[in-house]
Amino acid sequence: MRVVLQHVSQARVEVDGRVVGEIGFGHVLLVAIARDDTEAELAWMAEKVLDLRVCRDEEGKLNRSLRDLGRGELLVVSQFTLYGDCSKGRRPSFLQSAPPEVAEPMCKRLVEMLRERGFTVAEGVFGAHMHLGLVNDGPVTLILEREHGV
Repeated sequence: MRVVLQHVSQARVEVDGRVVGEIGFGHVLLVAIARDDTEAELAWMAEKVLDLRVCRDEEGKLNRSLRDLGRGELLVVSQFTLYGDCSKGRRPSFLQSAPPEVAEPMCKRLVEMLRERGFTVAEGVFGAHMHLGLVNDGPVTLILEREHGV
C-alpha cells in the first residue's frame, strides 16, 4: 500500500465539474492499493495517518498529529498510478496495482476505518477522472508505504 499524504488547510475534488468531496484543515490521502495488500496494511495506514506529527504546535513546530489535536478532516482519493513503474520504455506499467475489483473495496474499507476512529472523511469517486485542488500547508508532503506482511 502506498499513500501520498499532503497536510492541507483546504482541499476539494471534482468530477464532471461537480464537487464530490471537500475538507478544511487536515490531510489529503492519495491512495494506491497493491495486489497483495490485506486488512493489516489498511489498519496500519489508518493509524499512521492519524498519528503522524505533521501539524504545528504552539511554537510552530511539527509536533502534533490530527489525533493529538482532536480535529482535522481527511480527503481520500484513489490513485493507482502511484504504483506506476517507469523504469522501462515510455509508458508506465501498473502491474503492482491491485485490479479495480480488489482496490475499490479496500479503499472503501480504509475510509471506514478512518471514520471508525472518529474523523470526518470525504472521498473522491473510484475510477473517475477527477480534478483535485488543495492548499498544501507547510508545505508538508509525505510518501507512506506498507508492504504486505511487514
